[in-house]
Amino acid sequence: MSQHARTLSRRDILRAAAATAAVGALGACGKNDDEGADADGVVTLDLWHGQVDLGKAAIDSLITAFNKSHPQIKVVGGGGGVTADSMLQKVTAGLAAGSYPDIAYIFGSDLASLTKSPKVADLTGALAIDDYWPAAKDAVSVKGKVRAAPALLDSLCVVYNKKLFAAAGVPAPKAGWTWDDFVAAAKQLTNPAKGVFGTGWPGVGDEDTVWRIWPMIWDLGGDVVSGDGKKVGFDSVGEQALGTLDKLRTDKSLYVDPKPGSEQLYQVFLGGRMGMVATGPWQLPELKENGVEYGVAPLPSYSGKPVTISGPDTWTVFDNGKAKVQAATEFVRWLAEPQQDLQWDIKGGSLPITKATADLPAWKQHSGATNGLDVFVKALDTAKVRPTIPAYPQISQHVGEAIAAVLLGKQSPKDAIQQAVDQCNQVLAVPS
Repeated sequence: MSQHARTLSRRDILRAAAATAAVGALGACGKNDDEGADADGVVTLDLWHGQVDLGKAAIDSLITAFNKSHPQIKVVGGGGGVTADSMLQKVTAGLAAGSYPDIAYIFGSDLASLTKSPKVADLTGALAIDDYWPAAKDAVSVKGKVRAAPALLDSLCVVYNKKLFAAAGVPAPKAGWTWDDFVAAAKQLTNPAKGVFGTGWPGVGDEDTVWRIWPMIWDLGGDVVSGDGKKVGFDSVGEQALGTLDKLRTDKSLYVDPKPGSEQLYQVFLGGRMGMVATGPWQLPELKENGVEYGVAPLPSYSGKPVTISGPDTWTVFDNGKAKVQAATEFVRWLAEPQQDLQWDIKGGSLPITKATADLPAWKQHSGATNGLDVFVKALDTAKVRPTIPAYPQISQHVGEAIAAVLLGKQSPKDAIQQAVDQCNQVLAVPS
């Protein structure tokens, strides 16, 4: 697949994080008996991975290798053409109808809502979870239990156009820079006569809009929710974070993407008309392919200390019988082993799920040959994840509306964040 298709697919993943409604219809998943094995003892697993192009080629290759080395298990990938961004709706509808896959690629921010179903397997004790990066470990843990295996790991950093920085006489960003530095650089980089923007932000209010704000909240001492989970944790700092976006807006240095998926935002950057963009490692191959002279820097902060977000996705196992759960667990455990993880990381666009993979000579060679990739891996040391709570999709929706209102100049940061706080606290007041 084209790397651009990979970019859009990954951003669609984030866009879907706030979806909760069950829509669509599913065909039968082909269960055999109550235990899940056929007469010869072979367990067939239906895997809905939702990947396209390069991602599909990578997982298909791994499935073939697994089936050859595990003759008593047959993994069948696909799932009727289900894509990653429609997976939650399809799986939720399937659970309601009693027809669901054995394994599905589920976005991390959707996992907690899905675990309300008793058909989501509990993998506590079945995975080497302590080997994972902390962000991956946190993303698959719900209420102290392991409810999935990590499927994809990323981090958010700033990619910048070296030519535009040089032309504007702006020093290249480096570790320890602040949001004031970022705002000042964006203003200097902006050139209306040439259609050049300092930076950009998704403006539709979806999860792609929202997840970028959380590192700012965390750095200011806030959180998505309070420690007891009964109210939001950004009521006292949200205005300052939104104020930074409002400053970019009033400086006219901010390109606000009006469409879902952030396609236009990334096209502006690829076209050499945007100085900086916050993005993940999935973007790097496309930048190289398009001949963009780029650099990568950690996210800016208010404190000068490193902070970022990771948006891990998961392999979620469903209960279609004891034999199927055991076989599915074996498969996702095998995927996380360094040799398989390495193949998926290089070909499918993930960062290493474990430090053991990151220490492999083959990964170090790949990282060394990919400009800026090491910055994304280093960022995992301080990366946090969104809380794995059922209420998150609704919180995201309200915070997204607040961010969009500020980006479009429809509300002040103070009014927008207060409205979001009130709405989110009402959501959290209802036991989940």
